[in-house]
Amino acid sequence: MTKAQSLLKKRLDAEVSRRNNVNELDSSRPDPIIPAKIHNDEYIALICAMFGYGRADAIVKFLFSLDFSLLDADEEQINRALENHYYRFQKSQDVQAIFIALSRLKKKSTLEVIFYDAYKVEADVVKGINALIMAIEEVFEYKSRGYRFLLGSVTTKTKGVGALKRWMMYLRWMVRKDHIDMGLWASVNAKDLIMPLDTHTFKVSRHLGLLDRKSYDLQAAIELTKTLRIFDKSDPLKYDFALYRIGQEKIIDISTNVLSSVSK
Repeated sequence: MTKAQSLLKKRLDAEVSRRNNVNELDSSRPDPIIPAKIHNDEYIALICAMFGYGRADAIVKFLFSLDFSLLDADEEQINRALENHYYRFQKSQDVQAIFIALSRLKKKSTLEVIFYDAYKVEADVVKGINALIMAIEEVFEYKSRGYRFLLGSVTTKTKGVGALKRWMMYLRWMVRKDHIDMGLWASVNAKDLIMPLDTHTFKVSRHLGLLDRKSYDLQAAIELTKTLRIFDKSDPLKYDFALYRIGQEKIIDISTNVLSSVSK
C-alpha cells in the first residue's frame, strides 16, 4: 500500500466508524434499508432493494405504503390491494407482478438457498444473482418494460452492462452485519461481495483515485471493489455506505481530490 493509499484508508476508516450507528438511518436521511430493517426479512428486503432507485425520500415513502404481509396472501388479494400502487417506471401491474412472483417463490425456497447454490461453485456473486433472477422469472411469466427494469437481466458480461447496483446493495444488506446492514445470510462470504455502484459512489471513487475506469458499468464496480480489498480484503464493502454518504452530502473537495474534515 502506498503512502497516499494509507492516508486515504485512514480517512475512510474514520468515516466508516462515524457512519456505523443507528442514528445514521433516520427520517432526515432516508434510505431504503430503513423499512427493510423494520421487517428483517430476506423477501421484504429484496422488494425494498428493487425499488431502491430515484430520490431517497420518494423511495421510502413508496415502500412504507406497501403491505408486505401480502407476500403470504393469495394472488387475488395481492391484485386488489396493489391496484393503485405505482412507482416511477413501474405501473400497478408491475408491482402486483413482483409480489405474486415472490410470494410463489417464497413457498418453494429461501432466497439464500437459491443464491448460494449458484454462488458456491466459484464464489461468484453475479452467478448467484443470475440464479435469483431466473428463479423469479420461472415462477411467474410476466413481461413489461417496468418489470424488466425492476428485476434486471441475467448477464455473463461485465463490460458495457449495468452495474447491478440494487442487487449488489441487497447482497450487502443480507451478508454484512453491523449497525447498518442486517446480516441475515450466513452462507456467503463478505469478501466476495461487489460494490453497489451508484452515481454518487462512482463520482466520489474516481475523484479519490479509487477507480480509473470511466465507464459506469459492472466492470467499474468490480474494479472499485478490487481497490477497496487493498484496504480490507475480508470486508471491502464496509466502505460502501460511507462513500455513498460522502457523495450524497458533498463532503469532498473535488478540486483537490481529497476528503474534507469529515470526521469532526
